[in-house]
Order: sequence, then structure tokens, then C-alpha cells
Amino acid sequence: MPLIFDEPLNFSNYLRQDTILMLHIGITMGCPVGIGPEIILKYFAGREKFQNYIPVILGDINVLERCARELGIAIKCVAWHPGDPIPADRIPVIAVSCLDADSLQWGRPTPETGQAMADYIKTAVLLIQDGFLDGMATCPISKNALREAGYSFPGHTEMLADLTGSPCPVMMMAGSRLRITLVTIHCPLAAVPAQITEASVLRLIRVTHQALLLDFTIKMPRIAVAGLNPHGGEHGLFGNEESLQIEPAIERARREGIKAEGPFPPDTVFLKAAAGNYDAVVCMYHDQGLIPFKILHFNDGVNVTLGLPVVRTSVDHGTAYDIAGQGQADPQSLAASVELAGIIAQNRRDYQARLRLIQGLC
Repeated sequence: MPLIFDEPLNFSNYLRQDTILMLHIGITMGCPVGIGPEIILKYFAGREKFQNYIPVILGDINVLERCARELGIAIKCVAWHPGDPIPADRIPVIAVSCLDADSLQWGRPTPETGQAMADYIKTAVLLIQDGFLDGMATCPISKNALREAGYSFPGHTEMLADLTGSPCPVMMMAGSRLRITLVTIHCPLAAVPAQITEASVLRLIRVTHQALLLDFTIKMPRIAVAGLNPHGGEHGLFGNEESLQIEPAIERARREGIKAEGPFPPDTVFLKAAAGNYDAVVCMYHDQGLIPFKILHFNDGVNVTLGLPVVRTSVDHGTAYDIAGQGQADPQSLAASVELAGIIAQNRRDYQARLRLIQGLC
């Protein structure tokens, strides 16, 4: 059933007047014919107030307004440029593309929509680098449509790494009960063991520790490290990556003052973390971490890219072409992503302010 609102929401009631101090979080619209436009509209329509950040859209006004008409969401968009006042009763949109919305079919990407979703990402990065935005939350894109538009990146993470000159990005999935990071991400399962090295595991422990300290302001982070093999290798009976690579990495991290423990058998470590014994789990491969995470946080999970000079969070779902334009999409993950981007951006701003204060006292 479409969402119906009696009158447009007045966002001016919820914005502080000292907007110069407010954070601006860019939301990239993702694939124009996926569920990105729908969850953006539902996110704005469902918000009662914005806390320490102002969300602005990088997308296409034509597509958003068509989606609003078809779903019966009484909310309007307005073109917005960095430095402009925030509109009182409109969604502020940085109009990166101007597609012929009426000619598009929900769930049917084209090279033009693929180029548009790539342009949203590139524009967001540039605006963050130039200081006009403080972070970005991304709606889902199609890897195939990205390829059809001439890009070879397998996904957001790799594209952002290229745009920012970051050689080793790290995927963290974050929720209220569980956070995970991954040593390997998008690679065949058969190729995983060769990539589990002391150096790769140690690096991920360090990056995870730093993120928990800085981005999540956890004073003494506790990190659990999962093993690779069943039962953690069972003393070499089922594999020796634990003893040869993972254990030495944990020991080195502990000598650096990091509270890392393991390697734990993968079938029990997530239960310990979800119970609150650990602040994050370092996982060896994609499905090892994503399966338990999505069981707990399918609707409200957030993908955070660590190792970038920009703040980036993302929804934890795909374009959902099968339900695009039907009013069935859930905006919870987007809401959590924007909120977490605002929190991380504020924490980093506060950290830089403390650094400047300390440097001024020296």
C-alpha cells in the first residue's frame, strides 16, 4: 500500500539555526531504477528530526519526483548547491543527472542509469574532498550496470578506493549487536587460504582497532579473531592457517597493546560477540562474517568502508530490482547508514579539534 501523507513535511522545524556548524551528509541515490529513490523518499518522510547532520541527496530530481508520484508520497525536491540555505519543506538534491524519468523502467538498468549512479559517487567524493560535505551514505548500485557504463570496479568499495587513492580499503559491517571486518572480501573461496597471511590478518586487526577507537569512540576495544578452518583447525587436523598465520598476527597485535583474542572457532565466536564480550570480530572471508551479521541485522545493518580518507557508509542490501517501484522497500538500513555516517564524521571532527588544541598547547 502506498504511503500517504496529508501535507508535505516541514523540515525547517527540525534543523538548528547554526547550520554552519552542522554536518552535511551526502546520500548518493544509487541505481536510478532500483530501490534507492524509494528508500530515500521514505527516509525523509519518516524522519521526525535531524540531530547533528543535514542529509542532502546526490541524484536526479526527475526520478525522485516520479517515484514520489507513483507511490503517493507527498514530498517535493528542490535543486540545492553547497552553501545554499536548507529548504524548509523540500528534499535538497544536488542534481548530478537529469534523466528522462518517464522513459525508464523500474528494475531495468541501462548504460545511462549506470553512468548516472557512477557520477553520483564521483561527485560525492569530490564534494567531501573540497569540504562541502562531511561524509557520504550510499544507496545500492548494480555491478553489471556499472560495467555496462564502462567501469571495471566490482563494487562501491573498489571504486571509492580508486577515487581516493586508497590501496587497501576494509569492509566493516556494523550493527547494534555485532560488528565484523573481513580479511578477504570479493574473491573465490578457493583463493581465500593463500590470502590469509600474518601480515594481512595483522593489518586488519590494526585497522579494526583504530576504527573502534576513532570512529566509534570505544576507549579500550576488544577484538575477537575468527579462525579459518572448522573448530579452529583442531590443532592442525583440519588445517594449519590458525597456527602458522593467524596466531602470530594476534600475538604481534597484543604486543602493540591491542586487546585481540583468538583465533576462535567460527561456529562460536559470533555468539560471544553478539553477547557483548567483544566490540568486533575479525573474519577471514566474506560469508563467514556476512551470514551471522545478516541474521542479526538484515534490515538495519550498515556497511562502513574503513581505510579511506572520506567517511563512507552504505546500506546493507542490493538494488532489489524485483520490487523496485512497488512501494515495498524498507528504509531502515538507509536511516542507520546516514545516522552512522553523521556519528563517524562528528567523531572525526572532534578528534581533529582535540589534535589542534593539543598542538596549540605544545
